[in-house]
Amino acid sequence: MINLSSSDVATTLTADEPGATDPRLQRPVPPLRDDLHLVEVARERDGEPAWCIEDPVTNRFYRIGWLEFECLRRWGQRPEQICQQIRAQTALEPDVDQVLALVEFLATHHLLRPDTATVDRFAAEANERSPWLKAKWWLHNYLFFRLPLVRPQRALQTMARALPWLFTRSCVMAVLLLGILGILLVVQRWDRFTHAVVEAFSLSGLVSFACALVVAKSFHELGHALVATRLGVKVAHMGIAFIVLWPMLYTDTGESWKLKGSRQRLAISSAGILTELALAGLATLGWVMTQPGALNSALLYLATTSWVLSLALNSSPFMRFDGYFILTDVLDFPNLHERAGGQARCWLRRRLLGLNEPWPEAFSRSHRRALVGFAFATWLYRLVLFLGIAVAVYTMFFKALGIFLFVVEILWFIVRPIHQELSHWWSQRRAVPRHFRVGWLLVALGLTALLFIPWQTSVGGPGVIHSARSLTYYAPMPARLEARHDDGSVEQGATLVSLIEPDISLDLAAQQVALDNIDAELTGLLDNPQGRAQLSAAQARRLLNLSNIESHQREITRLHLSAPFAGKWQRINEQLAPGQWLSPREPLGVLIDPAHWVVEGYIDQQDIHRLEVGSSVRFFVEGQPSALHGELVRIAPSRTRLLDQTMLAERHGGVLKTQQESGSEGQPLELEQPLFAVQARIDTSWNDIREARGRLHIDAERQSLAARLGTWLAAIAVRESGF
Repeated sequence: MINLSSSDVATTLTADEPGATDPRLQRPVPPLRDDLHLVEVARERDGEPAWCIEDPVTNRFYRIGWLEFECLRRWGQRPEQICQQIRAQTALEPDVDQVLALVEFLATHHLLRPDTATVDRFAAEANERSPWLKAKWWLHNYLFFRLPLVRPQRALQTMARALPWLFTRSCVMAVLLLGILGILLVVQRWDRFTHAVVEAFSLSGLVSFACALVVAKSFHELGHALVATRLGVKVAHMGIAFIVLWPMLYTDTGESWKLKGSRQRLAISSAGILTELALAGLATLGWVMTQPGALNSALLYLATTSWVLSLALNSSPFMRFDGYFILTDVLDFPNLHERAGGQARCWLRRRLLGLNEPWPEAFSRSHRRALVGFAFATWLYRLVLFLGIAVAVYTMFFKALGIFLFVVEILWFIVRPIHQELSHWWSQRRAVPRHFRVGWLLVALGLTALLFIPWQTSVGGPGVIHSARSLTYYAPMPARLEARHDDGSVEQGATLVSLIEPDISLDLAAQQVALDNIDAELTGLLDNPQGRAQLSAAQARRLLNLSNIESHQREITRLHLSAPFAGKWQRINEQLAPGQWLSPREPLGVLIDPAHWVVEGYIDQQDIHRLEVGSSVRFFVEGQPSALHGELVRIAPSRTRLLDQTMLAERHGGVLKTQQESGSEGQPLELEQPLFAVQARIDTSWNDIREARGRLHIDAERQSLAARLGTWLAAIAVRESGF
């Protein structure tokens, strides 16, 4: 449906100073096609009458206003004669430009009778080869095309006569109450419902969701078709529409614009969503009332699919889905997207370029402001949606074709509309006031400087600061705590933890007693000449006893943990007290060298080539405004997926994303995207003696935003193309 009010026609085409020499003014306007129909429709919001031109070949309707209707009544004459007659016979004051614009519009949409040359050209093009054999045809038509499947008019009329009760208030109220009851019962069983939905997300569940989607959309389109048939609108055909190769059912209710009442059109446009919501409500109640099984699962799939599609997709007014047509019928404002877009483009040209362009249509200030805001919201919504479609297209096909189609999507849906508007701006550059041109020149210079001057002098990444030397103390064996040093500074060699193992002490005492006995025995053997034969055996036992004593003494020495260097001692478990037994797996404390600190950081691949060892670094600890300064001392030769600094993992409060299956049962954490590990030495003092997260900034080779963007795009192209 294309709206064509009188103001629309005036801006469709502007003649280049038409005068007596313009050949278009010297001959009658071209005749219209004989198969067109003119249908009177509901009046405009301002009370002006309106009509629709019906094209039975394409099944499209073109809404026109009073001026266009008066022009068509006098069609076949010269444009100047048409204007003179309209001025003399009506209250309208048209000019020749408006008549010529109407001619151009009719010619653009092939509503004029083709001449012999045009017929010959169409015949030659048809004889060349089928259009679907051309690459250009595929580029234009794979984005959206329809595949009509059935002509359901007779079946729909039979159904409408057989189901009159379906359109009664009693039926509507019954379905509404049952749906509300189902929602209330689900709220009471919300935990069970959410658990069932989560369990449904499996391979078989996705297939079931797809089947439920087909059922829901079939009822959705059937609702449109039945209401249209009941209101006397012919449903030409039903079938499948492919939007970027994604199939969607559709119903052709284009003839609804013949209806004069907007409430009737609203009934048709809202019938699909209302049918789907009714289906969702009844399926929700059925899920609550049935026991777990195949039927219960089917009702769950149908309910969730219908609720999501109705509320999240079909109700959106920013695409030409049901929500958009409902909004246009509620407001009685046909072609809301096109007319709001025209207002927004004119607003931009006036505000950004200072052009004194006439508004496409006359509205109040508040009305125009609402249309401009709606257009901006629509553009933003479509930008996000089309970017998502482009990514989906890329993932649907093999890489080479996916990249090509991704580029086509971006160029067609995003770049092309922007290019068209900028082309209009460029064509009107001479009409832009001087101060606007100077302002845009300054903006262009500023953007150029921002993009191409190498402002970026540093590379950043997450990091962890820790002492270059730190020792965590554990009990060497199961032992009892005897004493532990207080927190604070300790000297080299100071005893930090004293442990005792009673069995070792008792065994040492027994070995000492045995040694004394062996020494006494040796003394007696030396004094007795007959005992010298046993002397060597006693000496061997003495050596073994001494060895056992030394071994026990070493074990006792191990139980006294000392500091190999001067530093800060921190007890970990403050609950430990003398007399408690300790496990070798239980940490007792940490000795930190406070004079030497390092930062372990991770840098992205696209920035690593700008770094070199010896560069200055700054490290900002979380929660502290001042930076710690130092020097880069190491750059890993290759990327790594293993995350040594677990504090940086997202699951532990950091910023780096790790794979979900890693880090369990003693496995190391693995990064989702491999990064380069770097190490920096901190030269300034760090008073807080602890490990801490932060942000590492490294002085690097200067780089502009444009160069960075180019490197990023090249890296994506190389990575995604598989080169």
